[in-house]
Amino acid sequence: MLHSLLLCLAFLLLPGVWAQELSHRLFLKDGSYQMVTKWEVQGDRVRYLSAERGEWEEVPNSLVDWDATNKYEKNRAAGAPAPEAVALDKELAAEREAEEAKLPQVAPGLRLPDDGWVLLLDHYQSQPQLVELQQNGGEVDRNTRANILRAAINPLASAKQTIELDGPHASIQSHDGMPSIFVNLNASTESSAAQPQQPEKPQQPMQDWDRFHIVRAQMKGAKRIIGNIKISPLGKSSQQENLITTTTEKIAGGWVKVTPSQPLAPGEYAVVELLGASGMNLYVWDFGVNPSAPANHLVITPEAGTPQPPAPKSITPRQ
Repeated sequence: MLHSLLLCLAFLLLPGVWAQELSHRLFLKDGSYQMVTKWEVQGDRVRYLSAERGEWEEVPNSLVDWDATNKYEKNRAAGAPAPEAVALDKELAAEREAEEAKLPQVAPGLRLPDDGWVLLLDHYQSQPQLVELQQNGGEVDRNTRANILRAAINPLASAKQTIELDGPHASIQSHDGMPSIFVNLNASTESSAAQPQQPEKPQQPMQDWDRFHIVRAQMKGAKRIIGNIKISPLGKSSQQENLITTTTEKIAGGWVKVTPSQPLAPGEYAVVELLGASGMNLYVWDFGVNPSAPANHLVITPEAGTPQPPAPKSITPRQ
């Protein structure tokens, strides 16, 4: 079964690999280049098929460095890269390293990505790992990464409304009782769901780093109850049993770090977003705490720096 899955994955990746191997470099006069599979000159424009995006694009002919392009092609045909290409590769690699160095480091050799959304820092078999939490709470579009979905609980008209999540366990399980949650405030926060209209009232402004909290889910049959938090019209949440005491701080890169003040007991939890006078966001980021849970999928590790699937291993039943 695993062998068949790996073969399917290999076939899916082959077109992209072949495109890179067959690609050429179209050098521009600003020193950069485009990876292309072919190009054609049409008057004062150069159309090329991008090897990275698989789409036809174009640039003005006047911006193309044909001397560097032709020299690279000549060296490529002879089996030797052009010196300009080698120097440019080193320059681009140095730029990438400099940009990565600006990203917050959350563990030795492990930095937050520049395009993350809500990430949980876990430790699995003594290795720090970042895993992305997904929004849950209804018909959530899993492909929507640009917007944080919102539909608010009205603290006045809907005081008894709760958030019910299907299933007894979240798909993401933390093996560490002290997981840190990182929320990217640079991600778009445009609403994807209508919020109830409220009469305008004076209220205290809610700071970005005060909006996100951790709550413990209450089990009800095969569902997890999240939304038992009372919120005043000023957006202040009352301390109840399922609201976890946390410390919140702003860090570099537009991120907010939310950490429980004490280790979390094994169970089910969620990160919730308070919306001031509108109440609480019905869409939450759910996770569990289970030291015996199997490995999470698509984690970011210090060695790889990119999402990696876990190694095949026996699954330990949940306690």
